[in-house]
Amino acid sequence: MAKKKQLIIPIFIPQYGCPHQCVFCNQSNITGRREKPDMSEVADTINLYLSTWKGSGRKEVAFYGGSFTGLERCVQETFLKTAYKFVAAGSINFIRVSTRPDYITDEILTLLKRYKVETVELGVQSMDDEVLRLSGRGHTAIDTIAAVALLKRYNFKVGLQFMPGLPGDTEETILSTADKIIGLRPDFVRIYPTVVVRDTPLADMHQKGLYNPWPLSDMVKTCKRLVCLFNAQRIPIIRLGLHAAESLEKAIVAGPYHQSFRDLIHRTA
Repeated sequence: MAKKKQLIIPIFIPQYGCPHQCVFCNQSNITGRREKPDMSEVADTINLYLSTWKGSGRKEVAFYGGSFTGLERCVQETFLKTAYKFVAAGSINFIRVSTRPDYITDEILTLLKRYKVETVELGVQSMDDEVLRLSGRGHTAIDTIAAVALLKRYNFKVGLQFMPGLPGDTEETILSTADKIIGLRPDFVRIYPTVVVRDTPLADMHQKGLYNPWPLSDMVKTCKRLVCLFNAQRIPIIRLGLHAAESLEKAIVAGPYHQSFRDLIHRTA
């Protein structure tokens, strides 16, 4: 059996640092976590992953599930210092964080550089301002364009997260978003088809008949087109579909979820 080429150690900080309630989001339900981890838990998680890692490739600590750069600076720095100890010791190669496009500044990026953060993932979700408004994102497509430009100026690797099927989305707005994301030349993308999660504004909208999730068959056809677009431009799709997890599956009310969404697309003619 071939050894894995990369280890990513996920540290979930569910919804912390997020200034807005996006209609689709309840990170606690999705991840099964209610509180952000303390520093001893972060260190224990890293040590656990390292102790079972049999590969020989690069190793990263990844802060997921919230808007990392929206945390208070002292909290950001505490998390980064904890992870950086492993970088300094040679156990970990790099750190990555996930955040919002409107929480990227020179000051923030200077801090991230200091602690060996290599990759920043932005929750873009859409490049259509009306879709962003209806989804409660609190930022615009221009914010994303500015954030990517600044990240590249600081030589970060950039990942963009894309959510087709949000309120107001059509096949046209989804394909337009893909074209605009391609124009930003990210290092990779993640594509998460929108599902309805309980205890979210979107679940309320769905119950009241104000939002109809996309049928799985329609989402598969549209995402197949997205795959062709990104592949043609040699932009890797590192995640296609939500990661199958018991906590997530229990939380889904409706929408185009499939445990093996990528495989479903590849099997579709």
